[in-house]
Amino acid sequence: MHKSVADIISMKKSRQKISVLTSYDFTLASLCDRAGIDILLVGDSAGMVMLGYENTIPVTMEQMCLFTEAVSRARENTLIVADLPFMSYQASITDAIENSGRLIKSGADAVKLEGGIPMAETINEIVQVGIPVMGHIGFQPQTTMLSGGYKVQGKTADSAMQLIEDAKALEEAGVFSIALEMVTQEVAEIISDTVSIPTIGIGSGKNCDGQVLVIQDLLGMYDKIKPKFVKKYLNLSEDIVDAIKKYKTEIQEGVFPAKENCFQMDDVEIEKLRKKIGS
Repeated sequence: MHKSVADIISMKKSRQKISVLTSYDFTLASLCDRAGIDILLVGDSAGMVMLGYENTIPVTMEQMCLFTEAVSRARENTLIVADLPFMSYQASITDAIENSGRLIKSGADAVKLEGGIPMAETINEIVQVGIPVMGHIGFQPQTTMLSGGYKVQGKTADSAMQLIEDAKALEEAGVFSIALEMVTQEVAEIISDTVSIPTIGIGSGKNCDGQVLVIQDLLGMYDKIKPKFVKKYLNLSEDIVDAIKKYKTEIQEGVFPAKENCFQMDDVEIEKLRKKIGS
């Protein structure tokens, strides 16, 4: 039985830190699940990491459903949360509920959407139909880049108060957790102490109830964007390129495939074949 939303909420009460990784495909999701990660986030960051977009804006519902289906087939133990992509929930509450349902049908256990107080009513309506929601405040990739750019959030007293009020509104709306992206660690700590639900930090300091990173960043596989808050645990991009170069060289030199990589006929059958073709 995989983790539930209730299990994640109880981790805050018991002061257990929550581990979250993004995941977009079957192979890496299987490894994350085997490693015991608590939540797999099917993020719309897949648009950049998997599809090569400049940002998350072009990501579609069809693409998010495809990624979610792949991850869900790999999951045995973890909770799956899937992002609602840009303009799949902002235009109307009807859209928000319908598209949340599509992600649940694709295998997600919960959905995530960006926004504070302005999105509280929408979140509440999604929760009312029985779909768990993870909130997301601070830096919001879908919209902040359109106006404020790539900036740390909560650096002034006024902006900090806005974030705190946003977090309270999301809790009242019924979210089971809140992602805090690029929020100053002081404000993230205050929010984590203020709300009763778990906070999941990404670039928001160690006092959040959990942490999330993009799996390709953690493994050193995606170098196009290099946020300060990322810690590389491996540098697989170089290892992978070296392995591919070695593969190419062995083909050119006739080293690969070797005998152990090939299939052979029985000697008797070879002799029969030679007779048939007159050789």
